[in-house]
Amino acid sequence: MTKKFPFKAALIIGVWAHLLAGAALREVVVSHTDDQGVLQLYRMKEDGTGSRQLTFSKTGCRMPSCSSDGKKLVYVEQVGHAMALRFADLNGGKVRTLVGEGMNMLPSWLPDSEHLIWMKVKPQPKQDPARNSQIHILNVTTGEHRRLFTNPEQLKHSNAMPAASPKGNQIAFISNRSGEMRVWVSDLNGDGAKLISKPEQEYHEAIKAPIEQKVPVWSPDGKWIAHWEGVEMIHMSKFTGINNPKRDQQIAATFNVWVVSHDGKQRRKVGRGDDPTWSPDGFVTRAYPEPKRGGPLVMIETETGEKTLSIVPPKRNWGRFSWVYKSL
Repeated sequence: MTKKFPFKAALIIGVWAHLLAGAALREVVVSHTDDQGVLQLYRMKEDGTGSRQLTFSKTGCRMPSCSSDGKKLVYVEQVGHAMALRFADLNGGKVRTLVGEGMNMLPSWLPDSEHLIWMKVKPQPKQDPARNSQIHILNVTTGEHRRLFTNPEQLKHSNAMPAASPKGNQIAFISNRSGEMRVWVSDLNGDGAKLISKPEQEYHEAIKAPIEQKVPVWSPDGKWIAHWEGVEMIHMSKFTGINNPKRDQQIAATFNVWVVSHDGKQRRKVGRGDDPTWSPDGFVTRAYPEPKRGGPLVMIETETGEKTLSIVPPKRNWGRFSWVYKSL
């Protein structure tokens, strides 16, 4: 005979399961606007609970990146006409400036948690920043930094949005060396570069603009690279100065996140959106505007489908997010 399971025991087990599920929630550092509309950094659980503000900038902080040793944080803060690289611990303390001059964007860590790579932009009016950019590397302990790609052939082109592989021996980046901005993979010094993700179409005939690729990021196992693909925002009304809402909607509809294998042999569309990341256990995230929320909707793939990461409050703008890794 099957024994009835006591209600009290079931309740206790249910409570413990809930506590364990809560304990399993990981943390993220998110850039989103405060009550005054200024981008700040917040550390919270992946379901949006336990949020605490890390920065109190008057001008805005964005593009956070957490080191793989679980101890360091780097981000970009607007300072006058510059975009400075700031360094801090994961509670937002011990802040110092790594690079204060110029337009520094999209910093990311090498796996040694001692070196950073990022794009330094020389902006041109009404031009995509990635079109005039070079990649730099910095040692956070010594402060020494230099341009990463120095081969004369490499310097003929724009190189931007770098992301190091989990082993630190390769780098994914975007470049216009083949014409339009595409995802490339090379050795860390830029040697052996190859085009990695061939789009289904090179040019959007209805919009009359090229298809481009941006923001590559490696999966934790090094087998995959996620990236954005679509018609760039500079073709929208607010950049062209020509009001055309229908065309703007067409452009926005091209924004998708794709995943390509590290050898370029396999490719799949994840779904609409931009700004992909990989969770520590290897699932892709993407974000796209959600008018009903009044801000971005951040989605993550799971073993059973997709779920929402409620890490940006409704009616708030945002400036990307980074996963917090467990301290070594």
